[in-house]
Amino acid sequence: MAITKTIVDDKIEIVTEFKHLQIRQATIVKEDGKELSRSYHRRMLHCGNIDDSDNFVETDLSSETAEVKAIAAAVWTQSARDAWQAKLIEEKDLKT
Repeated sequence: MAITKTIVDDKIEIVTEFKHLQIRQATIVKEDGKELSRSYHRRMLHCGNIDDSDNFVETDLSSETAEVKAIAAAVWTQSARDAWQAKLIEEKDLKT
């Protein structure tokens, strides 16, 4: 009787005009190859953030899968980064 637990990124979506990555991670528990349970966790990745001086700081993808890195490289263009930085600065200015 072998019980295994596997975690996989089973859905990766590109959402919003800023090309955020929405990732659904499935945790699958099996006993002798038969699935016992499956649960999901979602998370969102943005191309970056701004520091206190409004400089753009790219998101660290070092712990992400090769697939997530490849999708991010394809959609997080310089124009997408610039638009997201401008949006973050605009939101920051509205708060002050």
